[in-house]
Amino acid sequence: MEKMQPDLKYYIEQTILKPDTTSEQIDKLCAEAIQYEFFGVCVPPFYVEQAAKLLMNADVKLITVVGFPLGYNSTHIKLEETKEVIRHGADEVDMVMNIAAFKSGNFNLVLNDMKNLADYCHRFEVLLKVIIETCLLSDDEVIKACELAAEARVDFVKTSTGFSTAGATVHHIQLMRKNLPEHIRLKASGGIRDRNTALDLIKSQADRLGTSSGVKLVSE
Repeated sequence: MEKMQPDLKYYIEQTILKPDTTSEQIDKLCAEAIQYEFFGVCVPPFYVEQAAKLLMNADVKLITVVGFPLGYNSTHIKLEETKEVIRHGADEVDMVMNIAAFKSGNFNLVLNDMKNLADYCHRFEVLLKVIIETCLLSDDEVIKACELAAEARVDFVKTSTGFSTAGATVHHIQLMRKNLPEHIRLKASGGIRDRNTALDLIKSQADRLGTSSGVKLVSE
C-alpha cells in the first residue's frame, strides 16, 4: 500500500518579504492563505497591522520577522521591534540570530539575544523562531547554534532568511533535528519552490515550510 503523503497546506507559511512588497500584494497573500487554508502567512513588520485585520476572522496564523535579514541589530532594537509587532497582532516572530556575533565567538551575546526575545514573546503566548542562516555556518556551527537556541528556550529553529547564498536543505534539517530537543520544532525556508522539495523536507522532519510558492505546492 502506498504511504499517504502529508497535506502540505498544514505546513505552509505563505511568505512575502521582498523589500518592494506592496499593500496590494499583502491583500492577495492573505486571501490566498484563507482560500487554500494555509497554516499561516509571513509578512514584513510594516504590514503586520494590515494583515491582522485581513485575517481577523480566519484560522490563519500571522508571522513576521525581526532583525531581518542580517541579524546584527542590537538586542534592544530587536526587542523593540518584537514589542511593536506583537502589539499589532503577530502570532509568531521569526528573529535572525546575530550571525556576526556568533562568528566572532561571542556566544553569550547570541544567547542573551535569543533569550530576551523568547522571554518577552512567551509573556504574550507568542512563539519565537530563531533563523540561524545555515548556508553561512559549518556543521559544527549549526550544532552550536542549536545548543544556544535550546538553552534560550525558543520554540523553533529556522534554516534561512531566503536572502543569503542558499536556502533550506535536507542535510541541515536532519542535522538540526538530531541536535535539538524534541519539543523545539523546525522551520525550513528558502528555495522551496516545488512539491518534491517540500515533501523531502517534511520527511526529514521539518515542521513548517516558509515559501512564496505555497499555491504552486498545493496545486501540483
